Amino acid sequence: MFVLDPRFAADTVPVATLGLSEVLLMDRRAWTWLVLVPRIAGLRELIDMTDADRHRLSDEVALASRVVQQTVPCDKLNVASFGNVVAQLHVHVIARVVGDAAWPRPVWAVDAPEGYAPPARDDLVARLRGGFGA
Repeated sequence: MFVLDPRFAADTVPVATLGLSEVLLMDRRAWTWLVLVPRIAGLRELIDMTDADRHRLSDEVALASRVVQQTVPCDKLNVASFGNVVAQLHVHVIARVVGDAAWPRPVWAVDAPEGYAPPARDDLVARLRGGFGA
């Protein structure tokens, strides 16, 4: 049975449910940062997925990337899957702007824990959901 890692539950806001993945917004106002988590129990690595699921995840990452790009101004999208802290397979889609809090370094290079104010967060989530058709 699929269970979302508690660290995601604590640090994110639900945005959309896609065919394979949960789409979550990281509560870090320095960046618009989505996390896609495939709803497959015990999944840790891309290579552990079936070909069909891996292709579906790739399509969902592309969709999330387009939604972010159409929702917020950005100069670059960072898309990655690491899992060094949270082993549950997930893919990050992060909107980057030249001069943002970490630019040009990875977002993990900067401690920017400040979350969204509820009205700003709710507005962003609504706009992102609209992009997903939710």
